[in-house]
Amino acid sequence: MPQGDIVGLLIMATVAGLAMPAGAILATYQGIQPKWLEKELRHGILALGAGALISAVGLVLVPEGIKDVSVLAAIMCFVGGALAFMALDIYLAKKKTAGSQLAAMLSDFVPESIALGTTAALGGGTMLLGLLIAVQNLPEGFNAYREMLPKNKQRSTKLIIIFVLMALLGPLFSLLGFYYLAQFPVVMSGIMLFAAGGILYSVFQDIAPQIRMENHWLPPLGGILGFLVGMIGFMLEG
Repeated sequence: MPQGDIVGLLIMATVAGLAMPAGAILATYQGIQPKWLEKELRHGILALGAGALISAVGLVLVPEGIKDVSVLAAIMCFVGGALAFMALDIYLAKKKTAGSQLAAMLSDFVPESIALGTTAALGGGTMLLGLLIAVQNLPEGFNAYREMLPKNKQRSTKLIIIFVLMALLGPLFSLLGFYYLAQFPVVMSGIMLFAAGGILYSVFQDIAPQIRMENHWLPPLGGILGFLVGMIGFMLEG
């Protein structure tokens, strides 16, 4: 691959990762008026992330993941991902930690970054997956920050810095996928399907229950918009 394409991959992976601290910064704003608009906006952002996650599963991870494995292997990887995310959820709940959303965010960001690198190495387009990672990271960063909401401003700044540092995992794992894992398509298929199963579990367990509001109908449109972003990107690349 030309050097310029590698640079483009790193830029895409970095921008997608920086959506996490961008979401955290967005979550620091508490004074949106009127109050009903702030509540609708918060639920709409969560729905946007859910739509993008489902889009990534339906348009990228599963279609690419099933190419190089048998039906049985696909089932095992997909269900294994869901069970692993469930086990992590149960563990964090027992520990009563406020980091379940953060763990879920990293659990899909890392394998998707690897997939981004392998896609680039195999000559595929990275725009769609990179865009979807960014769109889902924004509300996930928003949600993770709100869950870990610090009580003083100094700690708030430290938390956002941590989110910025986590964004560097994007280019790091993209390079791992590009230079190493692209040589093992079966392994990559397993990683994609494992991530897909885990992502869907997270959507239905952690995100979707928080979207619903009694007598409010606008927030679900965020989910439609999130999926639409993926559909448009899929059509433009295809």
